[in-house]
Amino acid sequence: MPQRRGRRRRDLLGEGLTALCGGALAFNLLLVVALLVILIANGTGLFWQRDLVQLSLDDGTQVLGELHGREPIPGDAASGFRVRIKTGNRDLGGADFRWIDESAIRERRRPQDAVLLERREWGPFFGIPVELRHGDGRLVQGSEATWQQLTEILPRKLDELAALKKFDGGELSDVNQEVERLRLAQRRLTIGSATDEAQAIEKRDLDARLVDATRRYEELTQRLNAMRQALQAQVVVFEAAGGARREISVSQIVRALRPNAMGLAGRAGLYLSRAREFLTDDPRESNTEGGIFPAIFGTVMMVFIMSIVVAPLGVLAALYLREYAKQGFLVRTVRIAVNNLAGVPSIVFGVFGLGFFVYLVGGSIDRFVYPESLPTPTFGTGGILWASLTLALLTVPVVIVATEEGLAAVPRITREGSLALGATKFETIWRVVLPAAAPGMLTGLILAMARAAGEVAPLMIVGMVKLAPTLPVDGIFPFVHLERKFMHLGFHIYDVGFQSPNVEATKPIVFATALLLILVVTAMNLVAIAIRNHLRRKYATSAV
Repeated sequence: MPQRRGRRRRDLLGEGLTALCGGALAFNLLLVVALLVILIANGTGLFWQRDLVQLSLDDGTQVLGELHGREPIPGDAASGFRVRIKTGNRDLGGADFRWIDESAIRERRRPQDAVLLERREWGPFFGIPVELRHGDGRLVQGSEATWQQLTEILPRKLDELAALKKFDGGELSDVNQEVERLRLAQRRLTIGSATDEAQAIEKRDLDARLVDATRRYEELTQRLNAMRQALQAQVVVFEAAGGARREISVSQIVRALRPNAMGLAGRAGLYLSRAREFLTDDPRESNTEGGIFPAIFGTVMMVFIMSIVVAPLGVLAALYLREYAKQGFLVRTVRIAVNNLAGVPSIVFGVFGLGFFVYLVGGSIDRFVYPESLPTPTFGTGGILWASLTLALLTVPVVIVATEEGLAAVPRITREGSLALGATKFETIWRVVLPAAAPGMLTGLILAMARAAGEVAPLMIVGMVKLAPTLPVDGIFPFVHLERKFMHLGFHIYDVGFQSPNVEATKPIVFATALLLILVVTAMNLVAIAIRNHLRRKYATSAV
């Protein structure tokens, strides 16, 4: 009887622990789902266009903008509610949002001719078109006529702007690169050994080519300036709700919309267009508008380079510790050090990367390989290569531990069977042990990729910037430029969310970028998980 009671107590205890573990798992899943719901609800609404509402206040002022919320007036709930309206027109009023008490609103209406302009600078503009000018001459006047003419001119201006950007980043950039290359070649001759007749001939050839390249660059620059002047010739005059007028160059307009006249199909098309712009275009207005493609590209490329470095580094270290090193005090000490490295703050790795990779390694490369560029550094400053190597050091303990676990899980009989058939130890490890332990290695790599994609602090020291003028990959030889600085989704979230002077206006962008970062990390991890599962099926043993 006492034994039966003891068994019952143990069964109840086991059931309680099982329920506790299941409840903890359910709670964690609930937190993850709640996080995703918050990000999706706040991030995906960034691209949906709201109606423009014009409010007439008791003091006679007019306010035009988008309604973005309603709440009780703080401090006195009995006094009613207030609404938050996005007024835009930052160049006129200075702030994007304004709170207005509902008791002060005399009339609300949705004017059909109200226009929203998405601009390259100063954010959105809400108003009524008044007239369109070309230089000092007036083309059309009146709200409807100006709107019709603007919708006809704007697509052509966008095409002209795209051609200007292509010219600036293509032919003009190529000539500029040639001028810089010839200038550095001249300086290389100057700082070299004593000049002889061959070097003198080469110098005269470089001088002539540099003069010709400089002349072509000046000609192309004049052509570029003429294109810019032609772009800025058309100016549209808008009148804000308060009566103030603003002249806006058509070349500064990204989109011109009449939201109150748009149907559901038009809004859906605009939503998709804005989503595409967010994913594929460059940022503008201090990263608070436009796209985030450079940040996506920089994040993926950095994680890719980091993975190429950390995978062999971590696997070889784990392979030596598990298969070759004589187990003893020294190996135990190394394992303890590796485990402790995983707990070192990431900013410490950033400081190490700055001192070792940037100043020591990069500075040495500049002195011996690029002396003609000094004092302007080439590799002796932050770049995507040094950022990737820093994160490789940061995540290598994770790969080592996971790989060791995978190697230890391979049954001993597998090794002995291979050796019994005449294979050497190296052949056994290479052809039997490593393939069987590959899923464990990929598990460590997946964890390393997830951590590296979200790190921000060390990257701020070793190469990440707020806005990178060029991508690390382009059409200029050698095509992959590992010395260049880069943008990162994690830093973009920090910069827009906490460094922007207008937090209310940038909040949706923060949620959208955070959601995109999760999707990017998930996509990269899914690829690694698919490879791991394939290896598990291929080398199915009790170890995997």
